[in-house]
Amino acid sequence: MRYLDHAATTPVRREVLDAMLPHLTRWFGNPSSHHTVGEAAASALAEARARVAHVLGMRPGDIVFTSGGTEANNLAVKGIAVAAQQHRGARHLVTSPIEHESVLESVGYLRRVHGFDVTFVPVDGEGRLDPDAVAAAVRDDTALVSVGYANNEIGTVQDATAIAAGVQGRGIPLHLDAVQAAGWLPLAGTGADAISLAGHKLGAPKGTGVLAVRGRIPLEPLLHGGGQERGRRSGTEDVAGAVAFATALDLAEAERAASAERVGAFVRAFVARVLATVPTARLTGDPVHRLPGTASFTFAGTSGEAVLLQLERLGIVSSSGSACAAGSDEPSHVLVACGIAPEVAQTTVRFTFPHDLAQSLDDVATAVAASVAAVAS
Repeated sequence: MRYLDHAATTPVRREVLDAMLPHLTRWFGNPSSHHTVGEAAASALAEARARVAHVLGMRPGDIVFTSGGTEANNLAVKGIAVAAQQHRGARHLVTSPIEHESVLESVGYLRRVHGFDVTFVPVDGEGRLDPDAVAAAVRDDTALVSVGYANNEIGTVQDATAIAAGVQGRGIPLHLDAVQAAGWLPLAGTGADAISLAGHKLGAPKGTGVLAVRGRIPLEPLLHGGGQERGRRSGTEDVAGAVAFATALDLAEAERAASAERVGAFVRAFVARVLATVPTARLTGDPVHRLPGTASFTFAGTSGEAVLLQLERLGIVSSSGSACAAGSDEPSHVLVACGIAPEVAQTTVRFTFPHDLAQSLDDVATAVAASVAAVAS
């Protein structure tokens, strides 16, 4: 079986398992406990925090360990917005219509419960935001701008530094959902004030994540209790998970440039092969500004789910888009926002390749063509 759904989740790396195991067994203490076992756990947690901060170009105190990308996005959007509302009467948010559900639903909550106005800056047909349009959407009462660094469905990459420059010139914080970008794109130097990450996209276990938020940005916690994570996320910290996340992020960053070049070259050749052999195939997303490991196609006149089933019979596991929307009968909100007709959007098949790709997958392109032909006939 060839697993080509790495945007949904990745296998845990052996190095990560080895790093976290001692903190599940010998060094199992509660980092808030004031004894030898607890202090060992606290030391490991501090080291993990410093390692993550180094990769992001931030301070250790900026790092909040979470249960994953969804919680990180919720804490960023709700926490920064509510704090801004309390501190300076802000009541406006800026985002785009192609964001992950965890951002869009958080924005919806703030609109319903806290009375926020929301501006959705449109994207072009390839899913790209105009940084000038984002800056123009900012108001004096804007609490936060939240955009995805790279889209989880189509792989389009935004010009984060240009967006940050335009937004922060107005004194407004920028949150980047970088869950899909980690391991493929630089995370330091974007200019973002808050960055969300998820460990299971990098070879760490599910249930691990980070919100990095600069200390000058007020943040209202979502979880209350013991005041852990400097009062920003109460609850006994998952030390083993933090160590696992830091290890996976370190490895991904060390390998990033080489992986992006190698996988990107292969995926470009794969895309060209599919487009040349399947007349109905259309690549979604920006053909240039895209994640190196993502290739998403629509196949007009077919059923995306039927193509996926046929591919799995041939030993290739892929997806129709976001795992968080799996099972929904509705067309992808991302593709619809890019101007793709709903009936065409439902023919989407997404292939997301691993960072450690080391073999030819020409047979995958052949299998794609055969599956589309079989379904369309």
